[in-house]
Amino acid sequence: MLYSLKVTGAQTAAALAERLDITAVAVRQMLGRLHEAGLVDYEDSRESVGRPKRFWHLTEAGNAQFPDNHAGLTRDLIASISAVFGESGLDQLISHREQATLNQYQLALEPIETLEAKVEQLAAIRSAEGYMATSTRNAEGKLVLVENHCPICVAAKACQKLCRSELEVFQAALGPDVEVTRFEHILKGARRCAYTIAARPQQSDQLAMKL
Repeated sequence: MLYSLKVTGAQTAAALAERLDITAVAVRQMLGRLHEAGLVDYEDSRESVGRPKRFWHLTEAGNAQFPDNHAGLTRDLIASISAVFGESGLDQLISHREQATLNQYQLALEPIETLEAKVEQLAAIRSAEGYMATSTRNAEGKLVLVENHCPICVAAKACQKLCRSELEVFQAALGPDVEVTRFEHILKGARRCAYTIAARPQQSDQLAMKL
């Protein structure tokens, strides 16, 4: 059903039934299930006198069921940039992306007062970007930022400087009084990326610890 809508565009249930050589009732049942799953939607169009016809089409989620080569294209672009502009050109590109991301994060975090609230907001931003991020505290009471998915994993495997860049962005966005440490890393075989985030001891506290 999804394939038929993909290759033919918006269709009525009757047209799909004819194309698939099944009954219109069966088609409507399948379309109902696909609609509940968010994979198809419809628009009613009045082409002549009488009841409007219902045309079914794929949603964005429905189109996402079909493979694409975004990951392969990204990997090839990274290789091409390195080949044409050299490592220095690739570094410039990563630095530009890093600065743009940092500006966005700093703007969102600046009004927030507590470190815990900042980390919660950072997790929300990263989730919106596809990282499935959460914030919590570990057994020691330290803040932990967990990313259960990496939407740039293929690009990061091709250019691990991207992962270095993300860690540096977190550190810069949260400020010099905060220490960010990555203790789980997808590229090193972990199922997720995870970071501990803690306030740095003040200089007076450090001196007291030495004494």
